[in-house]
Amino acid sequence: MLWRRNLFAPLAALALALTASAGAGTAAAATDTTVAAAASPAASAADDFGSPGPYATAVEVGAITTLYYPRDIADSDRRHPVIVWGNGTGGVPLVYRDLMLHWASQGFVVAAANTPMSNLGISMRASIDMLTGRNADRGSIFFDRVDLEHIGASGHSQGGAAAIVVGSDPRIDTILPIQPGPLANINAVRVPALLLAGQRDSIVFPALVKAFYNAADHIPALYGEVRGADHFTVVGDPGPFAAPTTAWFRAQLMGDRTAGAQFFGPGCGICTDTATWSDVRRNSLALNVPAATP
Repeated sequence: MLWRRNLFAPLAALALALTASAGAGTAAAATDTTVAAAASPAASAADDFGSPGPYATAVEVGAITTLYYPRDIADSDRRHPVIVWGNGTGGVPLVYRDLMLHWASQGFVVAAANTPMSNLGISMRASIDMLTGRNADRGSIFFDRVDLEHIGASGHSQGGAAAIVVGSDPRIDTILPIQPGPLANINAVRVPALLLAGQRDSIVFPALVKAFYNAADHIPALYGEVRGADHFTVVGDPGPFAAPTTAWFRAQLMGDRTAGAQFFGPGCGICTDTATWSDVRRNSLALNVPAATP
């Protein structure tokens, strides 16, 4: 497919550059050990979803999955929801590291499939299986700290299509495809969806993302087109993608009512934020979701 050929070269080049800059840390990619830990971020305001959350973060690189998670999860007083992630064509989790760490700082366990060809969602499903085992293992830092009742799926480009594919898995509670490629069937999804496009994306045109949105008339679905964004705006520093993706997952997986008000009800926050969004649409089922206010 032309879109795959166009995407592979720049993502692969970026992955190589980021890997080189990361140095020896990525040499542990085939092991199952903690290879990095971020400094403790400052706590964010309740409605400042683009700011780092209250959790210090850690990274564990395994053979199939890279985990981004609250560093002190073993001592946490709560279970943490899960986000499974699929990379764009030729990409690796390192390419999206800033977004993954941002979500982890907000209290999520992020399981990013290591595969550069994620469309079938096989590795994303395997990530859920792996976390299920780790959550049941008394010797694991994740023992009884993973909220397997609240799992979201996300990804970029080919990985966005994978998020739609995985959305048919009964363990998934919501999907958030970012600039998803075309090889997916949203008719099989039975959970709420936020579909994100880039206004200036010349690889996955906004019209392709709108087609998924238009087909999603059987589920609460929203379409958001990020003003000025191209296909690689989310790579590296996620910029305008950090806050809305965090708010969506906080609303859907944590029951955060302030976050929910960004998407639902007559006061829908993203609906009036024309600085961030060039187009926002909500289907009839999304419009019927009541306002979620504190």
